[in-house]
Amino acid sequence: RKHPLDIPPPSEKDWLKNDEEDFFLQDPDRKRDALPQPFRMVNKLVMMVFENAMEIIERREMLREAQKLKVQPTKFFPTAEFQVTGRANCLAVSGKYIFVGLSVGLAAFKVSDCKEVCAWDAVKTEICAIHASDLGNECHVLLAVDEMGLVWLFFFHKESFLLIQILNETEDISKRNTCVEVVLSPGGDYAGVLLQGNAKAWLEIYRLPKDSWLKEMEKNAEAAEACREKRAPHSSQTDIFLLQESPVPANKADAKLSLPVLLLQVKPPKPVTGSSFKSPLDALKKVDDGSMLGLGYNHLIKDSQWEQQEAIFRSTYREYLEAEGERESKEEIPRRATFHFLLPSRILQVGPEMKVQPDVPAGISVHWDGSHNLCFYLLNRPLKEKVDSDPKPDIVWPCAAPIACSAVSSCSRYLALAYEDAAITIWDKHLGYPLSMTAILEERLIRSIHFL
Repeated sequence: RKHPLDIPPPSEKDWLKNDEEDFFLQDPDRKRDALPQPFRMVNKLVMMVFENAMEIIERREMLREAQKLKVQPTKFFPTAEFQVTGRANCLAVSGKYIFVGLSVGLAAFKVSDCKEVCAWDAVKTEICAIHASDLGNECHVLLAVDEMGLVWLFFFHKESFLLIQILNETEDISKRNTCVEVVLSPGGDYAGVLLQGNAKAWLEIYRLPKDSWLKEMEKNAEAAEACREKRAPHSSQTDIFLLQESPVPANKADAKLSLPVLLLQVKPPKPVTGSSFKSPLDALKKVDDGSMLGLGYNHLIKDSQWEQQEAIFRSTYREYLEAEGERESKEEIPRRATFHFLLPSRILQVGPEMKVQPDVPAGISVHWDGSHNLCFYLLNRPLKEKVDSDPKPDIVWPCAAPIACSAVSSCSRYLALAYEDAAITIWDKHLGYPLSMTAILEERLIRSIHFL
């Protein structure tokens, strides 16, 4: 042959090119099974729904297999439960006991078996917050806040509650001050109570005589044992039986302990106003030794200068102030404070005459809402008959923006400050210098900060 063998082209020129018509070319057996319209459209829709469903199933199976490969968190289920009288509002763990604040008082449970060991319901008051600290020798100190804002100080010893004092109790109910926040220092050496009155707020710091409490409880136990031994030979069997059947309740014991000592009474800083000094010499007389920064009260800026500066500012940024819709308002004294107990460090310089223990707080840090200043107050100060109602801070840290919130690490070495301009600073208190400075988006507002 003159030409090579080739596959001849198809001769069927009139075949339809539509997929719906030439499907039998792929499967000749389906030629007679073709459905007429509109059943073919229905069949196509059904197949589409089925394929989509299979894709969703395959995708979910893949996600389920990927989830199995991840590390699953351990699920913990309750191992025991304990019944309480009334409603449980709060709880605190100290040593081997769980203290629960109830709608009718207090209750103590053992951690090992969750059994109730003691209850205090003498006043039938509702406890809303509770703080506890282990003092050793099976002794614990508790601070409880009730629904009326009263702060109850308890001493827990040998599975019994002993009420020491109500810190903010007053005879006149109209002059009663409400507790906003209460903090118990680690180890139970100090207690801080933030109080609010009708138009003012202040912070009270108490020194708790825990060493005296331990000694007094030992003396009371020895006296009770001696009285019991002295009374036993003169008692009949009937008296002994009655004493065993009706013991004195824990919350009605006659033992009394030493009262806590009010150490500090810190008030919020007053607004900075115009100077009343007539000359620079008068202002210098008010300055101490010049070794630290103050709160900014001893200045020479007059009220007229403040007003002139305010007028210049408003005229310069009038369009921005109108866009923000700023309203003129008088500066109010803050009524909320955040405070922390701090262990000894380079920031808190204590004199050589003061004995400092490494595990006992040496000072507190306080900042009030809207304030630029972080104030430090030393706790190792001599006791006075009359507490200074407005002591000067021992150290002042002025900040570029108002402090929004703060936090102290569990080891008490690091101090975190968050500002209203969304900046965060981490300080090393032992070394006395900042470790890092982080800025978040300007539109963010930091409400709280915590160490993990």
